[in-house]
Amino acid sequence: MTLKFRRVVTGHDENGRAVVKIDEVAKNITASRPGVSACVIWATDTSPADNTGDFDGSLRKLGTTIKNGSVFRIIEFAPGCAPRNHRTDSIDYAFILSGEIDMPLDDGTEVHLKAGDVLVQRGTIHNWINRGTQSCVIAFILIDAKPVMVGGKTLNAAG
Repeated sequence: MTLKFRRVVTGHDENGRAVVKIDEVAKNITASRPGVSACVIWATDTSPADNTGDFDGSLRKLGTTIKNGSVFRIIEFAPGCAPRNHRTDSIDYAFILSGEIDMPLDDGTEVHLKAGDVLVQRGTIHNWINRGTQSCVIAFILIDAKPVMVGGKTLNAAG
């Protein structure tokens, strides 16, 4: 995988002036399944977020989402990557940075997304399948949400 990018994080000095606190090539790249690598850029565990202090939000312990918070993550999907049907208890904003990918839903619908496309994922069962020859890189912002309610039934996170 080739996931590599610069991460710049601002903060404040002791006088309250804006300064750059982190300027680095992102280091915390992980692989949760074959053909998929990810990097948490930042995560919060409260809403509204707390911008006080110097804690590096990319170091928070979390799963796919974080209760009462948000996660900013970049994921690279290699061609033929391992599938993962799932639903999150979050509203997800996604921006396709490069490549192309297919997003099958559980009703049989499949959406083809390419670089420049954006997606709002609202607690639906979905998958990511890269049938192309190049990796697809997607930036995700996941914000904690209530589980979806349909016809009196709760659709909790799954997968």
